[in-house]
Amino acid sequence: TTLTLTSGPAGSSFRLTAERYAKILAREGVTLKILPSKGSRDNLARLADPKSGVDLGFIVGGEAAASAPAGAPHLVSLGSVSYQPLMIIYRGRPKTLLSEFKRQRLDIGVEGSAASALAQTLLEANGIRPGDGTQVGHRTAEESVKALNAGRIDALFAMSDATPTALMRELLRDPDIHLFNVVQAEGYTHRITYLNKLVLPRGAIDFCEDFPASDTALVAPTVEIVARDSLHPALSDLVLEAARQVHGRAGLYKKSGEFPAPIAQDFPISADAARYYASGRSFLYRSFPFWLARLIERIVAIVVPMTIVLIPGLKIAPAVFRWRVVSRIYRWYAVLQRIEHESYDETMDVRRNDELLHRLGHVEATVKKLVVPPAYGDLLYDLRGHIAVVRANLMARRPAG
Repeated sequence: TTLTLTSGPAGSSFRLTAERYAKILAREGVTLKILPSKGSRDNLARLADPKSGVDLGFIVGGEAAASAPAGAPHLVSLGSVSYQPLMIIYRGRPKTLLSEFKRQRLDIGVEGSAASALAQTLLEANGIRPGDGTQVGHRTAEESVKALNAGRIDALFAMSDATPTALMRELLRDPDIHLFNVVQAEGYTHRITYLNKLVLPRGAIDFCEDFPASDTALVAPTVEIVARDSLHPALSDLVLEAARQVHGRAGLYKKSGEFPAPIAQDFPISADAARYYASGRSFLYRSFPFWLARLIERIVAIVVPMTIVLIPGLKIAPAVFRWRVVSRIYRWYAVLQRIEHESYDETMDVRRNDELLHRLGHVEATVKKLVVPPAYGDLLYDLRGHIAVVRANLMARRPAG
């Protein structure tokens, strides 16, 4: 009934998304505890730590490769829920290639954030490295915006969730500030496989001011929901159902129904998530409220194994019972056969005949004490009749004298 999710900084898209998840899960009787974090890398560290108590969190694609946390084999992906575009906003003359930012003053986001990691990867791919004259800073998005406005830096790199649209709109009113068009976006997606090419349509940020003035190419990893592999299948379905409600609508960079999707980068898609994408929620959770489906599932988990054990047992029990009753009767036929066989001895005398009659009398006395169910009475009376037949044979063969 309780899940713990590590989200992101206060006010970030991760945090706002987690709060929307919490409202949806609450309607199903599940409480979602939301832990604030510094971002994707912090989330990954918590998930990798078995003592953190975290069940799932938002991870930007490519993050695990950069941080390589211990315990990663115990993590699985529930799929991707959105794109996370990298916005490069700069001052000065228009630029075409990322390599043109060499020897400039750049803010690439808080150290350890997904924006910082991706920015460093892109800069290195363009031959921009520490010590080549490029100044790299790690301010927050708000501080970077102020620094860019004041002319203290030349460009900032930030994920869209850390740079709200309203803040970007205000920043880009300055005619000397531009949004970088990643003309080599297609090439980056082939070299850095966790990236996707996106297009920000003309006027999408501000129709009145026609910004951007043309279609602008961006690169973006996806955001995945990563969980421990011990997450219960029913809760996995519930989280993905919440994700479908939150992320399923069309947006600036996505089509309707595009997310959530079984797109994974650093961790394998869980078996439960793969089943959900293939066939949706299981029958129980489609047909009943979550609490009732969970109760039925628990009852079934107990009843089915018991039934599997009991049904064969119930079929065998009558046969075992019959065998026990019949064996109590049939065991005496072996004794009767021995007595009858000995009675055919050519050297039979009176003493030997009397001895056999005595043994037969002992058998008859014992058989009279047998108690069997009425359904098996015919077998008992048949035995007593056969005892009488053997006695008659013994009496007929009794030697004279």
